[in-house]
Amino acid sequence: MYDEQLNSLTFDEYGLIPAIVQDAETGSILTHAYMNKESLEKTLQTGETWFYSRQRQKLWHKGEESGNTQQVKEITSDCDQDALLVKVQPVGPACHTGEASCFHHVLQNSNAAEQMTLSELANLIKKRRAETEEGSYTTYLFSEGIDKILKKVGEETSEVIIGAKNNSRDEMVWEIADLSYHTLVLMELMDVSISEIREELAKRHSEKEGSQHA
Repeated sequence: MYDEQLNSLTFDEYGLIPAIVQDAETGSILTHAYMNKESLEKTLQTGETWFYSRQRQKLWHKGEESGNTQQVKEITSDCDQDALLVKVQPVGPACHTGEASCFHHVLQNSNAAEQMTLSELANLIKKRRAETEEGSYTTYLFSEGIDKILKKVGEETSEVIIGAKNNSRDEMVWEIADLSYHTLVLMELMDVSISEIREELAKRHSEKEGSQHA
């Protein structure tokens, strides 16, 4: 089934091809590993990542011991067909150290705050809920429950409307940020993920496009 695609790839003299693994939801780079033809075939067949260990010279199934598997969402190759980008949904941390990503040693980061995505904020909210950090506003909201969270979502929605009526761009940015945060808290409480919202929007777009071409 995959022979044509595999034959178009360029493996190195050792029969390997580099694979960059990326979180499909957050966009974070999780790890860099290598695949050979057999491990790539197993990845395609099982829907979970398999790699080739150059040190042990054997195939290894990510998470076979730790349980931290990676469910494959998409695999693409680069323009030269000699590197792979593997987008996954990780089940647990990618790094053997327990870090979410193998790339956690910061050499330079001049705009860390600007780089936070909604998915990363959602993950932080999930962490605050699980660890119940003392003094955390997020933990406080979860301890208060759904009525408090819904009250805050309602209040922030009203503030966004007021900001728009005031024609204040700065006020709008501030209030939309507040609304986004509290909405993410509500989503975590209700077990609704950003990927589900993205999929629903994509489905609506697809249905709209389909109806226009009907």
